[in-house]
Amino acid sequence: MTSRPGSLDSPRFPRSSRYHPDWIRSSVSGGANSLWLTEWLTQAMTLQSGMRVLDLGCGRGASSIFLHREFDVQVWATDLWFGADERLHRIRDAGADHAVFPIHADARSLPFAAGFFDAVISIDSFVYYGTDDLYLNYLARFVRPGGQIGIAGAGLTQEIDGPVPEHLRGWWEPSMACLHSAHWWHRHWERSGIARVDLADTMTDGWKHWLEWQRAIAPDNEAEINVLNADRGRHLGYVRAVARRRSDTVLDEPIYSIPVTYTKQPLYRT
Repeated sequence: MTSRPGSLDSPRFPRSSRYHPDWIRSSVSGGANSLWLTEWLTQAMTLQSGMRVLDLGCGRGASSIFLHREFDVQVWATDLWFGADERLHRIRDAGADHAVFPIHADARSLPFAAGFFDAVISIDSFVYYGTDDLYLNYLARFVRPGGQIGIAGAGLTQEIDGPVPEHLRGWWEPSMACLHSAHWWHRHWERSGIARVDLADTMTDGWKHWLEWQRAIAPDNEAEINVLNADRGRHLGYVRAVARRRSDTVLDEPIYSIPVTYTKQPLYRT
């Protein structure tokens, strides 16, 4: 990499490098550069002008604005942890409020109609809910048949079977069990029978970009910086996966309540 320290310029991400570093820093909502990951993910997707896109777990909305500005798509910028009000100010300042719509919602309780979206994108968020064996069935119903589902974020270059490696233990915590490899995501989605996986891979030198981002926005985060330096891509990196909802699979309808009729019965034997 030839980027200047703190500049967030990178020849690996030419689209993202057009955006002002101060604007990117002001949009931080997680441990990854959402524009870098969105640019990498969309290189493997087909987005066309006017498409309806769900940006799931969008944080403060930088990825949603990027998607609209770069691909002229309509984006429903949906997040639970970050409120919609601040996101709307950011969207308006970017001149995108006619096409980017902030939504405050839980990924497991989405307020959208079935088949509404042409694509779903999730940046450094999907691991918090998408590892559930049943979640893809739930999410896929909001995408039209043949529509795309794409995720990108922190993950593993290889699964950790057994104890966590010694050099990771100072940073690792139980919740990081949600991190998985590209191979794991490929299998997880394919075995559902709901989606056809087009691509699942690991970013070349992803750990270096992860490290560069941490040094730019959280230079005091010594635990993460040290573990990335120690690991050097052996286990930690960025992964992405892109799939299409199968048209030949009937999705299970979500169960909101089961109607039953109560009939009074004696409590004890007589």
